[in-house]
Amino acid sequence: MSNTIKNRYDFVYLFDCTDSNPNGDPDAANAPRLDPQTMQGLVSDVAIKRKIRNYVYLAKLGPDGKPSDGYDLHVKHDTVLNNNIRAACDATGLPKREEDAKSDKEKSKNRPPNEIAKLQAWLCQKFYDIRAFGSVLSTGPNAGQLRGPVQISFARSIDPVLSMDVSITRICGTDEQKATEMGRKALIPYGLYRCHGFISAHLAQQTGFTEEDLKLLFRALCGRGDENESFQASMMEPDVSASRKLAPQKLVIFKHDSMLGNAPAHKLFERVVVPKVGVARSFEDYRAKILINREKMPEGVEIKELL
Repeated sequence: MSNTIKNRYDFVYLFDCTDSNPNGDPDAANAPRLDPQTMQGLVSDVAIKRKIRNYVYLAKLGPDGKPSDGYDLHVKHDTVLNNNIRAACDATGLPKREEDAKSDKEKSKNRPPNEIAKLQAWLCQKFYDIRAFGSVLSTGPNAGQLRGPVQISFARSIDPVLSMDVSITRICGTDEQKATEMGRKALIPYGLYRCHGFISAHLAQQTGFTEEDLKLLFRALCGRGDENESFQASMMEPDVSASRKLAPQKLVIFKHDSMLGNAPAHKLFERVVVPKVGVARSFEDYRAKILINREKMPEGVEIKELL
């Protein structure tokens, strides 16, 4: 794909959760993830990327029920990942080379670098999530490993959150002996979460991550791709359920005028200050207190808000 991005980007993303479970922990009976030392809520980077993937798939789904060219997903429900690599082999005319290997070193010998490059080029062109996030493709037929330009951190709540285990009832039973059954639902009353994103222009050259891909990423996060677009649904809307009610609240983007970057990301993130408020029950408890320092920006860095 042409028109790959030529600038580095870093961003701060704020979203909140109300009376629901933003990211259940399978090691804790699906209770909301917590930092046990600070009691701040956590949402994994995997959960955030899952929402981005789902949004892209729905946004690019055509009337025939298939995604537009270049916007299919490598990682999606009920997909056998090695089948995608096999499809790349078929499309490029390369052998599948699925001989048994006793070690990663032996497995790498099964596929010459020039073949791996051809397979990765085909996979990047077909799958949005490989262009954006990269993928481990060294399984099965072996297409190597590819690091993606878009990296997203864990999200952490600004204040400690209260994890609740709520009892619920059902008036019909699963068999004749039980007229009413009890159940449980894990939730937090409210939490404002913050995560950081990093977009590498150098890695974008390897995967073909384009300006249009970038706009789609921002549209997934906050509902629009740039300042000239009107707002639409974000990735949070298709994911709403009785157990999950999340909403995007702010996206602050730092655009560098170079591929490598003009300032350290952590210093730019310090310009977005979200003070703790203690007990919060809505974004209004934070909104007036959020500070974005635009003074004396490093040369070659532009700051903008899309939400």
